[in-house]
Amino acid sequence: MRREKLKNKKRVVVKIGSNSLVHKKTGRLDYVKLERLVREICDLRNRGMDVCLVSSGAIAVGRQTLGVKNRPKEMDLRQALASVGQARLMSVYQTYFSEYNQMCGQVLMTKNTMLDNVSRKNAQNTFEKLFELGVIPVVNANDTVSTYEIQFGDNDTLAAVVTSLIGADLLILLSDIDGLYTDDPKQNKNASLVEYVEEIDDALYNMASVEPGSSLGTGGMTTKLRAAEIAMKSGADMIIANGADVSVLHEIFENNVVGTFFKGKKDDDFFVCDVIEGEIG
Repeated sequence: MRREKLKNKKRVVVKIGSNSLVHKKTGRLDYVKLERLVREICDLRNRGMDVCLVSSGAIAVGRQTLGVKNRPKEMDLRQALASVGQARLMSVYQTYFSEYNQMCGQVLMTKNTMLDNVSRKNAQNTFEKLFELGVIPVVNANDTVSTYEIQFGDNDTLAAVVTSLIGADLLILLSDIDGLYTDDPKQNKNASLVEYVEEIDDALYNMASVEPGSSLGTGGMTTKLRAAEIAMKSGADMIIANGADVSVLHEIFENNVVGTFFKGKKDDDFFVCDVIEGEIG
């Protein structure tokens, strides 16, 4: 397997989706998994890595808190749910991180955070200071005032944008699937896992499912390939792995073959803001 020693990575972004944070039957937070996720991230921090967590789940938690059964279509209601859910989710994260003697800080981003030169630089400075202070940033889109995450497709692209912004050398997307398959594994038992990708082309996009896996999240495999393009052109490697068991994180850094690995190759002509304007604008 042509994977370099991942344990030598210096700065890592971990993204976890809504489907991986809650119990499937009830849609309620899976506190055991959350605690394990925090423990894994704290262990990476103790290895000497800078770690940033991009967490979905604000709307899902807001639905649970306010008793909204179905994912609403109304934008104002979804933003209200995000407001309630984000506060509760951060409270849980702060509690768990403190149990492992680690600090976390909330960073809420909008599209304009990246497109405005001053805001983008300010965001970079904030991240750098948080890392300098030993704080683990917990990032989400600011869904109460922005439709960036809600409309574009989960936090996959946001995680890739953050990876580019902070100069991370690895992005890990924890999903509800093992990685990229040659076909939909739910429909085709002969579908095989693609373990290594050096270049993203139309053939790969044809493999990707455009439909999300459930009503909890909004991102499918296509958004993950878009995220991979951003990360790879920014010089970062990326891995899609199954977040059903978050201990997959330390398996990755023990150099086990897990998920789909995308090999980064920096493109000096690539500017992430062009993607935000073209895809999200």
